[in-house]
Amino acid sequence: QVQLVETGGGLVQAGGSLRLSCAASGRTFRNYAMGWFRQAPGKEREFVAAINWNGSGTKYADSVKGRFAISRDNAKNTVYLQMNSLKPEDTAVYYCATSDSYLRVARNDYRSWGQGNQVTVSS
Repeated sequence: QVQLVETGGGLVQAGGSLRLSCAASGRTFRNYAMGWFRQAPGKEREFVAAINWNGSGTKYADSVKGRFAISRDNAKNTVYLQMNSLKPEDTAVYYCATSDSYLRVARNDYRSWGQGNQVTVSS
Protein backbone atom coordinates (compact mmCIF):
# COMPACT_ATOMS: atom_id res chain seq x y z
CA GLN A 1 0.00 0.00 0.00
CA VAL A 2 1.31 3.42 -0.96
CA GLN A 3 1.12 6.17 1.65
CA LEU A 4 0.43 9.69 0.41
CA VAL A 5 0.98 13.06 2.10
CA GLU A 6 -0.33 16.29 0.57
CA THR A 7 1.22 19.68 1.28
CA GLY A 8 1.00 23.20 -0.11
CA GLY A 9 -2.54 24.24 0.65
CA GLY A 10 -3.55 27.44 2.38
CA LEU A 11 -5.42 30.70 1.99
CA VAL A 12 -5.15 32.73 -1.20
CA GLN A 13 -7.07 35.59 -2.77
CA ALA A 14 -9.14 35.07 -5.89
CA GLY A 15 -6.95 35.21 -8.96
CA GLY A 16 -3.95 33.88 -7.08
CA SER A 17 -2.01 30.64 -7.38
CA LEU A 18 -1.05 27.67 -5.23
CA ARG A 19 0.86 24.48 -5.89
CA LEU A 20 -0.10 21.30 -4.11
CA SER A 21 2.38 18.47 -3.70
CA CYS A 22 1.66 14.84 -2.94
CA ALA A 23 4.60 12.77 -1.75
CA ALA A 24 4.34 9.00 -1.94
CA SER A 25 6.16 6.36 0.03
CA GLY A 26 7.43 3.18 -1.54
CA ARG A 27 9.30 2.28 -4.70
CA THR A 28 6.18 1.42 -6.69
CA PHE A 29 5.01 5.01 -7.19
CA ARG A 30 5.90 4.98 -10.87
CA ASN A 31 3.58 2.02 -11.43
CA TYR A 32 0.49 4.07 -10.65
CA ALA A 33 -1.58 6.66 -12.37
CA MET A 34 -2.34 9.51 -9.97
CA GLY A 35 -5.34 11.71 -9.44
CA TRP A 36 -6.43 14.80 -7.56
CA PHE A 37 -9.92 15.13 -6.11
CA ARG A 38 -11.54 17.80 -3.98
CA GLN A 39 -14.41 18.00 -1.55
CA ALA A 40 -16.18 21.19 -0.57
CA PRO A 41 -18.35 21.37 2.58
CA GLY A 42 -21.65 19.61 2.04
CA LYS A 43 -20.65 18.31 -1.39
CA GLU A 44 -19.49 15.04 -2.86
CA ARG A 45 -15.79 14.44 -3.49
CA GLU A 46 -15.19 15.30 -7.14
CA PHE A 47 -12.54 14.58 -9.73
CA VAL A 48 -10.10 17.38 -10.53
CA ALA A 49 -7.22 15.96 -12.57
CA ALA A 50 -5.37 12.75 -13.39
CA ILE A 51 -2.00 11.82 -14.85
CA ASN A 52 -0.69 8.54 -16.19
CA TRP A 53 2.41 6.75 -14.91
CA ASN A 54 5.00 8.69 -16.91
CA GLY A 55 3.22 12.02 -17.29
CA SER A 56 2.49 11.65 -21.00
CA GLY A 57 -1.25 11.66 -20.47
CA THR A 58 -3.47 13.96 -18.41
CA LYS A 59 -7.17 14.61 -17.90
CA TYR A 60 -8.99 17.51 -16.24
CA ALA A 61 -12.43 18.34 -14.98
CA ASP A 62 -14.08 20.99 -17.14
CA SER A 63 -14.24 23.34 -14.16
CA VAL A 64 -10.44 23.54 -13.88
CA LYS A 65 -9.33 23.03 -17.47
CA GLY A 66 -6.95 25.81 -18.55
CA ARG A 67 -6.32 26.90 -14.96
CA PHE A 68 -4.87 23.82 -13.24
CA ALA A 69 -1.96 21.63 -14.33
CA ILE A 70 -1.07 18.20 -12.99
CA SER A 71 2.49 16.89 -13.24
CA ARG A 72 4.69 14.28 -11.61
CA ASP A 73 8.33 13.60 -10.81
CA ASN A 74 8.86 9.86 -10.44
CA ALA A 75 12.42 10.37 -9.20
CA LYS A 76 10.96 12.27 -6.23
CA ASN A 77 7.86 10.09 -5.85
CA THR A 78 5.77 13.25 -6.06
CA VAL A 79 2.77 14.47 -8.00
CA TYR A 80 1.88 18.16 -8.22
CA LEU A 81 -1.19 20.25 -8.88
CA GLN A 82 -0.44 23.79 -10.02
CA MET A 83 -3.55 25.91 -9.50
CA ASN A 84 -3.75 29.30 -11.20
CA SER A 85 -6.52 31.91 -11.51
CA LEU A 86 -8.13 30.50 -8.39
CA LYS A 87 -11.79 31.20 -7.72
CA PRO A 88 -13.77 31.08 -4.47
CA GLU A 89 -15.55 27.99 -5.80
CA ASP A 90 -12.20 26.17 -5.81
CA THR A 91 -12.30 26.22 -2.00
CA ALA A 92 -12.20 22.62 -0.82
CA VAL A 93 -10.10 19.92 0.78
CA TYR A 94 -7.88 18.48 -1.94
CA TYR A 95 -6.86 14.82 -2.00
CA CYS A 96 -4.37 12.90 -4.08
CA ALA A 97 -4.87 9.21 -4.82
CA THR A 98 -3.35 6.29 -6.71
CA SER A 99 -5.01 4.31 -9.46
CA ASP A 100 -4.20 1.09 -11.31
CA SER A 101 -6.19 2.30 -14.30
CA TYR A 102 -5.57 4.90 -16.98
CA LEU A 103 -6.88 8.42 -16.33
CA ARG A 104 -10.06 7.50 -14.52
CA VAL A 105 -12.46 10.04 -13.04
CA ALA A 106 -14.47 7.87 -10.66
CA ARG A 107 -13.52 7.69 -6.99
CA ASN A 108 -13.92 3.93 -7.00
CA ASP A 109 -11.05 3.60 -9.48
CA TYR A 110 -8.62 4.99 -6.92
CA ARG A 111 -7.09 2.88 -4.20
CA SER A 112 -4.84 4.80 -1.79
CA TRP A 113 -5.72 8.30 -0.60
CA GLY A 114 -3.88 11.06 1.18
CA GLN A 115 -5.23 12.79 4.28
CA GLY A 116 -6.35 15.89 2.41
CA ASN A 117 -5.14 19.48 2.32
CA GLN A 118 -7.31 22.57 2.72
CA VAL A 119 -7.36 25.21 0.00
CA THR A 120 -9.34 28.38 0.72
CA VAL A 121 -9.85 31.08 -1.90
CA SER A 122 -11.17 34.40 -0.63
CA SER A 123 -13.15 36.78 -2.81
